[in-house]
Amino acid sequence: MRRLDQAAAEAATAPNLLIQADLAGEAAKHGAPAEEVRPLLEAARTCRAARVRGLMLMPPWSDDPEAVRPWFRRLRQLRDTLLDEGFDPAALGELSMGMTRDFEIAIGEGATMVRVGTAIFGRRTPPAAG
Repeated sequence: MRRLDQAAAEAATAPNLLIQADLAGEAAKHGAPAEEVRPLLEAARTCRAARVRGLMLMPPWSDDPEAVRPWFRRLRQLRDTLLDEGFDPAALGELSMGMTRDFEIAIGEGATMVRVGTAIFGRRTPPAAG
């Protein structure tokens, strides 16, 4: 967080950031385990340029959109707990969760941002490495 903040300050920018929480502990995905979100928010308090604005989540994949509801709920509950503990509401105003296949459920669980690239651009394949 310090390096990102330093780079932002040097570039005279003020990026808004989301902390990605990894609530499922999936090896293939990145993010902070729930117990590391607090220290990241505490570190964000000292940032000069970068500002944490919320949390985001990439839940485990499922063909059944309802199967991701518990993960969305857990992120919202984590955010609510952090607010109850006195963390700055401005640092926890956004919940980015949900994609094209499950955004309705995410919104129902409190999402303020959803990612709907597939609905807009269609199914895409990553470019070949090389």
